[in-house]
Amino acid sequence: MSAPIYESLKSHRKKGRIPFHMPGHRGRLPGTELERAAFLDVTELPDTGSLFDDLGPTREAEELATQYFGTARTLFSAGGSTLCIQAMMRLCAPRGGTVICSRVMHRSAVNAMALLGIDPVYVYPDTSAGPFFAGRTEPAAVEEALRAHPDARAVYVTSPDYYGVMSDIRGICARADRFGVPVIVDNAHGAHLYPLDPALHPVRQGAAMSADSAHKTLPVLTGGAFLQIGRREYVPDAKAAMALFGSTSPSYLILQSLDRCREWLCAGGEDAVRAAADRGRALRHAVERLGFLQPEGPCDPFHIALSGANLSYGGERSGELLRALDIEPEYAAADGLILLLSSATEEQDCELLLRALEQLPVTAHSRESGSALPRPVKAMPLRTALLAPGETVPTEQSEGRIAAQVECPCPPAIPVVMPGERIDRECVHALKKFGVAKIKVVK
Repeated sequence: MSAPIYESLKSHRKKGRIPFHMPGHRGRLPGTELERAAFLDVTELPDTGSLFDDLGPTREAEELATQYFGTARTLFSAGGSTLCIQAMMRLCAPRGGTVICSRVMHRSAVNAMALLGIDPVYVYPDTSAGPFFAGRTEPAAVEEALRAHPDARAVYVTSPDYYGVMSDIRGICARADRFGVPVIVDNAHGAHLYPLDPALHPVRQGAAMSADSAHKTLPVLTGGAFLQIGRREYVPDAKAAMALFGSTSPSYLILQSLDRCREWLCAGGEDAVRAAADRGRALRHAVERLGFLQPEGPCDPFHIALSGANLSYGGERSGELLRALDIEPEYAAADGLILLLSSATEEQDCELLLRALEQLPVTAHSRESGSALPRPVKAMPLRTALLAPGETVPTEQSEGRIAAQVECPCPPAIPVVMPGERIDRECVHALKKFGVAKIKVVK
């Protein structure tokens, strides 16, 4: 096995050259742990390659990743899935246009669309995950949007979402193919899906591209992600698309961790991913027996999402209690808890978590008591609203104004209002319900 980026960094350091180049620490930082990290923190040099120029060890490492994932091309991102999402949007709609978008989306996609002049058409999720969670993007709803907008350049879907709820990507791709429209997927929370089972990965289900945040669930440093390209037509311009948004100083610490993660997966790391998934499934069943409300239907086994609707202490206080029992949740707020497993999660970790959850009392709650979010009307192009001069006003005074920012309470992780949409009475009520006291609007 080999990890070209990591090996090139070690080889370069062994040469003992006096560095007259970035970074400024010159391989020396105070503190033992930082000193070790600094050893691998090198800039783009003839020995180490050039990420966006597609040269040297970085190219070799990406070629090995391409072979492992079986894609048309796998590219490395040191800018997280944000950079991958920006690149996917650029590749599909380089001069703007219409994109059919799941309403469940990260703000990085909203910002990318504004910068590229993309006009989003939103598809709201169904209610199959239950009233307290974001639902799934239905293939039929995507087809309906495509029929209404024959000029659509792409379909953009988030799956799994922050709660682990998974949409039918294969079904969505089949519908989109009838219109000759590519599907791109925010798979930030599903980078582990390929080693878990290749058939679960969006590209294997027909997606043109996906953004995989490897650092979320795999042994990769924060900010490390894979841009997975399933169609060869996007390969020639992919590096340029990433370079348009990416830093000209990519972190080699992050890049080598992506490289070594791929090496680790090839050398047996897949077994660790599958074992963690088994633990996650068992944990979900145990949590269900304890009476916690979780998302219904197909979900990623690495996500344990608990609605605050029947947590006796609420999500925020419950999070404090978990921390007192040495459990640090991914998310803890008034509306719920999210606990995220990874390839490094061991059996004893799950046992400790389950014992801690047993200390949280639950109350009876009807699954029918959730309320639908408003569907505000577009009054201005997204780009115009997001870049326009704005002012911040109290929420109760915002009715009739045009939003200049995304307001996305979590849960349910469906934006109440997007830039360019007019805030109506239902929006004001929903925003106040989720604790949004102020909102930025167009002047």
